Amino acid sequence: MKSQTAGHRPADLAREHGISPQTVRNYERDGVIPPAERTETGYRRYTPVHASALRAYLALVAAYGYATAGVIMRAVAGGDLDAALRAVDTGHAQLLRDRETLDTVAAAAGALARPLPARSAAPSALARPMPIGVLAHRLGVKPATLRKWERAGVLAPARDRATHQRVYDADDVRDADLAHLLRRGGYLLSHIAAVVRQVRSAGGPEPLLASLDSWRDRHAARGRAMLTAAARLDEHLRLLELTG
Repeated sequence: MKSQTAGHRPADLAREHGISPQTVRNYERDGVIPPAERTETGYRRYTPVHASALRAYLALVAAYGYATAGVIMRAVAGGDLDAALRAVDTGHAQLLRDRETLDTVAAAAGALARPLPARSAAPSALARPMPIGVLAHRLGVKPATLRKWERAGVLAPARDRATHQRVYDADDVRDADLAHLLRRGGYLLSHIAAVVRQVRSAGGPEPLLASLDSWRDRHAARGRAMLTAAARLDEHLRLLELTG
């Protein structure tokens, strides 16, 4: 392609990616592609290394976001390959954690969407706010445990206007059931809090279950983008080795 031959203008690099020449100059200014060579009259002249860097950077943006892509490309430009690959590894580790969270959410939401077990309070009782002692007894834990979950962001009960005591509505009870389930599975409270937030934002376990496929699709798209970014980055590194 034209951008693979030496002596190109910002417009030549921009055209390949559907971006503006000014955006290419901005990327140069930000250090995510190398400084351009200059003609005798002061115009920028880009080489195959610049074209390769731009392809790698934009692929990394799609996979890891602008911040991480910038860290990687500036590290490469500075000759710190270890820092660049560490940033790549961090992105893969985050995706793995996200996949594990999704699996946990799917299992927990599926359990919560099933009929309540025999030990649970009757639906009519769940319709009324529940004091901390009743909820603790229902779960078989101490009230101090529920207060600990609250401090960790797992639970967010309201307060009775007259007594100022904690009261738990049906959503709070659902969140407590979820927390109890995940604690028995050995999950940390910080992890449980993240899962509970997903359930709350979805409006309950049933809507959350319905959204899991699109969530998995996003993870798959990120994984594919990471593969593409790895290939582009490797191409750029090989070119740097040949021209260095």
